[in-house]
Amino acid sequence: MRKLKFAITSKGDPTSNALKQKMSTYLQDFELVYDEEQPDIVISVGGDGTLLYAFHRYSSRLDKTAFVGVHTGHLGFYADWLPNEIEKLVIAIAKMPYQVIEYPLLDIIIRYRHGGKETRYLGLNESTVKSLVGTLVMDVEIRDEHFERFRGDGLCVSTPSGSTAYNKALGGAIIHPSIHAIQLAEMASINNRVFRTVGSPLILPEHHTLTLKPVKAYDFHVTIDHLTVMHRDVKSIQYRVAKEKVRFARFRPFPFWKRVSDSFISDGK
Repeated sequence: MRKLKFAITSKGDPTSNALKQKMSTYLQDFELVYDEEQPDIVISVGGDGTLLYAFHRYSSRLDKTAFVGVHTGHLGFYADWLPNEIEKLVIAIAKMPYQVIEYPLLDIIIRYRHGGKETRYLGLNESTVKSLVGTLVMDVEIRDEHFERFRGDGLCVSTPSGSTAYNKALGGAIIHPSIHAIQLAEMASINNRVFRTVGSPLILPEHHTLTLKPVKAYDFHVTIDHLTVMHRDVKSIQYRVAKEKVRFARFRPFPFWKRVSDSFISDGK
């Protein structure tokens, strides 16, 4: 019988590093194999940012790797285990078959005006686009049909699991991760007698493609989760629901709406 392989990603602070070392020792005592290159399970110790880092590190093997999170700071949407539960988690990983929960991802393709190889990214939470200087002006197309010309600070495209992050701060809807969709939210759009946008978040199903096309300036700051990349001479930025999915290892229920309530409503009682 093949032994389960695991890797652990730490936030890097003393508490997270100590938990990483302790869990690694415990799991290897159960004869699991520590393998940073080809893990079956990746344990994230820290917060949601740590899990985002782990996701991008292992994005080339999403069909083979499942993630589980231990949070050492504020309650996370991806990290559902507490530091005082690591012995329970270790036993669950070593002894229990786990349920795999899949969440949709964001597929991002950036194409360039003068040819060259397109750039592709996968996003777990969201992608944003902002101009290097001044107002962002973008033609927004849905299913290759012109929808609007956006003028404002920027645009944010999020996944359902990322809808509770920056998207929510922009007034976007919270979407359950079982729904395969993407959401477009505006950042401070310009709306007056001359310029007009829909002024509302848009939720697109998985068979729809969203494309942003520059009108004048062609250089942009593009974020993908925690990554920020400057792209020059951009022809278009295409968004859609990715074919790939992120896989989470579940050893107990982790209800999405309870996480929403605990994060934004509950006073801890």
